[in-house]
Amino acid sequence: MASHIVGYPRMGPKRELKFALESFWDGKSTAEDLQKVSADLRSSIWKQMSAAGTKFIPSNTFAHYDQVLDTTAMLGAVPPRYGYTGGEIGLDVYFSMARGNASVPAMEMTKWFDTNYHYIVPELGPEVNFSYASHKAVNEYKEAKALGVDTVPVLVGPVSYLLLSKAAKGVGKSFDLLSLLPKILPIYKEVITELKAAGATWIQLDEPVLVMDLEGHKLQAFTGAYAELESTLSGLNVLVETYFADIPAEAYKTLTSLKGVTAFGFDLVRGTKTLDLVKAGFPEGKYLFAGVVDGRNIWANDFAASLSTLQALEGIVGKDKLVVSTSCSLLHTAVDLINETKLDDEIKSWLAFAAQKVVEVNALAKALAGQKDEALFSANAAALASRRSSPRVTNEGVQKAAAALKGSDHRRATNVSARLDAQQKKLNLPILPTTTIGSFPQTVELRRVRREYKAKKVSEEDYVKAIKEEIKKVVDLQEELDIDVLVHGEPERNDMVEYFGEQLSGFAFTANGWVQSYGSRCVKPPVIYGDVSRPKAMTVFWSAMAQSMTSRPMKGMLTGPVTILNWSFVRNDQPRHETCYQIALAIKDEVEDLEKGGIGVIQIDEAALREGLPLRKSEHAFYLDWAVHSFRITNCGVQDSTQIHTHMCYSHFNDIIHSIIDMDADVITIENSRSDEKLLSVFREGVKYGAGIGPGVYDIHSPRIPSSEEIADRVNKMLAVLEQNILWVNPDCGLKTRKYTEVKPALKNMVDAAKLIRSQLASAK
Repeated sequence: MASHIVGYPRMGPKRELKFALESFWDGKSTAEDLQKVSADLRSSIWKQMSAAGTKFIPSNTFAHYDQVLDTTAMLGAVPPRYGYTGGEIGLDVYFSMARGNASVPAMEMTKWFDTNYHYIVPELGPEVNFSYASHKAVNEYKEAKALGVDTVPVLVGPVSYLLLSKAAKGVGKSFDLLSLLPKILPIYKEVITELKAAGATWIQLDEPVLVMDLEGHKLQAFTGAYAELESTLSGLNVLVETYFADIPAEAYKTLTSLKGVTAFGFDLVRGTKTLDLVKAGFPEGKYLFAGVVDGRNIWANDFAASLSTLQALEGIVGKDKLVVSTSCSLLHTAVDLINETKLDDEIKSWLAFAAQKVVEVNALAKALAGQKDEALFSANAAALASRRSSPRVTNEGVQKAAAALKGSDHRRATNVSARLDAQQKKLNLPILPTTTIGSFPQTVELRRVRREYKAKKVSEEDYVKAIKEEIKKVVDLQEELDIDVLVHGEPERNDMVEYFGEQLSGFAFTANGWVQSYGSRCVKPPVIYGDVSRPKAMTVFWSAMAQSMTSRPMKGMLTGPVTILNWSFVRNDQPRHETCYQIALAIKDEVEDLEKGGIGVIQIDEAALREGLPLRKSEHAFYLDWAVHSFRITNCGVQDSTQIHTHMCYSHFNDIIHSIIDMDADVITIENSRSDEKLLSVFREGVKYGAGIGPGVYDIHSPRIPSSEEIADRVNKMLAVLEQNILWVNPDCGLKTRKYTEVKPALKNMVDAAKLIRSQLASAK
């Protein structure tokens, strides 16, 4: 009986790591304090897995920021700007790479495949001087061993590491990252040799890029790299783990013939077609790690279905060569259902968080070995049956309305240039209009008021008064800074998805269902368990109140349907696009109510549109079609003079620019300040874009305050490729996580830069 967990959440059941990190960053605690919290978390995770009967327990999946950054540290690949001079990399250099410091910016952060997790992108080139500079993998293995737990050390595999990197600034576009393999493999050999010496018998190399569309030379790089590692790996059992999608047939062939590898891990939740490849042929005598428990959702496993999949696989690979596993690391799911005291029992019975998934994996492994826990299996079957038949899940009216969408593609009546003219007549904005993305800093006091109102310790009247004062403060500040299009600052909102989900039917909320997004930042995705509808207006009260405080345009602020979908745990009993259309209809009602309430500019954020893009190109068109259609549904009914904005984050826009144009928003603002050039190159290459566009002019993810010269310089670069009559000037994301002492000077510099360039453009005329 064998069970395996690919990886486990690091934050802790109550976000212990988050608080320890932030306390350390604020100088309120020492490195020792941080290391103690980390060690306690690791030890409790290892012991919990061990107690559940897990045979293959991972180590080195813990990270203080990110596992790819850990690999960068292991390889000593520190960009020169951080002043690293050799030796074991300490927390100061590590966190400078992750977050920047007073004098230099952070490394770029981007999405980890199609999840909501972000990794720190390595910056590589021919000049990088690799060296074995972080012994974390070996230290953690020894740490677990000292606790009596023999673990499987996990490393990001060498080929995936390089393919997930980018060429450093100043390195030519044509630079082949894979040409660095001969430089990094010697370090992998050192690490593996030390792990063997420390007593490791298994090692896990994560090579998730194998599920992507890879050209032949990239697949050959795997063959070459593992042939090179073969002698070092001998004497070890080696698992190469893949996840997040089907593995293409060519890649499967390459993977299963790698030298020195004894086991292969597959995601059988998102990779159902991989089963066919295994059935068609699996190498004799090798282990199959079958990822049947979903690492990316919170639904309880269907034991009966999983068991029949496992039994079929057992017939192919042999009883002693099949290991029950998770589909991917449990990093992407919530930590422990035991901390959910507010969820009702029915919904709770349908769920499993990371701790429960460890139990599920082990229950399946036991059942496979003929020790089935009948009580557990029948409880599982009963919970699944109750979910299928629950009246809370189905709403006929919503089903009908969504079905009726099929006939139209929901476009606005006129084209964008005619609409922009109508809007300008009404709004009368200067060229290079300034705005912000939506949220303003959330002070301790503000969070306290919201928390006390939720706990019914503050009356509704006092709550409304407190929020109204906060909105007034934000409006006055923006007027004083002379910003053109204002926002109300979103003081009433905890989170851009949760706030809406709490007011829509079909959503449930957890108290501690936190998932790491990046660094110490966690999100708490809502659970969409049933059909979605909007019982009553959600934002009109606050937006209308804010508009009454100013004569300048006030943006209504909504989260778009695709983002609500992609940032939630979504029901797995109907296709995702059907759920998305239901959410779009709910947001459409809200857009039309805002317009009726006198709001002439409405922003519908689609921060997560790009991140829902499937990993395989063959599936892109279908996704983009329904995602963009869902966005258009929300605003197809408004007047020409109502200006629809959208905001997008972290996008590699270049490959989806035509879909973005097809969204047909009037103005789009873009989070791009960590990768300016990439974004602008799209427009330089002649893509015609006629709507308003605001590429972020400074990075809000860093505490650094940019000067007005720096911002003006950025705007001028944008003007080199974009028409001045469509360019907007704005930060790259909401300001919620920043402090007012950072926000005020940064926004002042931003407005000064816009005014400076306006006057230069006017005098040039």
